[in-house]
Amino acid sequence: MKPDINEVIAYEIKRDIAERYFGFRKLIEQDKRDLEKEIRIHSFILEKRISFDLIRLYIILKDEELIDAFLALTALDKKQFYDPHFIQSTTIRNRVFEGIRVHGLTRSGRFHHLATDCYERLEMHSEQYRLKFDELKEARENIAEEIKVFYQQNDLGSIMGFLRSLGSSHKMGDLEGGMEIGMADSLEKKMAIAPLLPIEHYLPVIKPLPPLAHIARDLKKLLDRAYRLHDEESLDFLTSRKKSAQRQP
Repeated sequence: MKPDINEVIAYEIKRDIAERYFGFRKLIEQDKRDLEKEIRIHSFILEKRISFDLIRLYIILKDEELIDAFLALTALDKKQFYDPHFIQSTTIRNRVFEGIRVHGLTRSGRFHHLATDCYERLEMHSEQYRLKFDELKEARENIAEEIKVFYQQNDLGSIMGFLRSLGSSHKMGDLEGGMEIGMADSLEKKMAIAPLLPIEHYLPVIKPLPPLAHIARDLKKLLDRAYRLHDEESLDFLTSRKKSAQRQP
């Protein structure tokens, strides 16, 4: 028996719709996966670099009151990176200062240089973070625009209505039986592309830090107080020139 010409035409139309729809959708989904991968990488960099920079400064400042004053000075969010355990754990201290070099003629000078070096490193890593954050934000906006254009060119409601009209008199192939009451809406939801959440949902916003020169006087006052709070063992650790020279994060 020769196939009904209407069924052949209906099948070809459905296949064309599916190839066009799912082909474009596949490209968008790949862009989304690539962006999510970049976000995960950047999240790791944030944890490894900026958090280590801050933990070093917390350990140097030692006292929570001094840490609060430092965070107020720099407008950093304490909730993002601070935990009292950071300044109490010898294991964390040894880990974050591994490979960090110190310089200066006196122990007090080395202590102050260590802190300012850590701050300058924090400035650099924060700037790198913000630049990458802006790139990710732009990539997210581009994908959101791709999704918007995709829906403008592929109206799901019209597609589903058209498929219903074909299904009213012809078999629907893989979609056969899918146009029953309630099933069309379910299929339409499954075919939709999940919207992208804002980058801020995955990564914190970090404001620009004030240049060291702008806070040097106030920071020195905090460091002078912190220096007097440290015991001999911790001062020897922080100001020793013999720390391991392994690669810094």
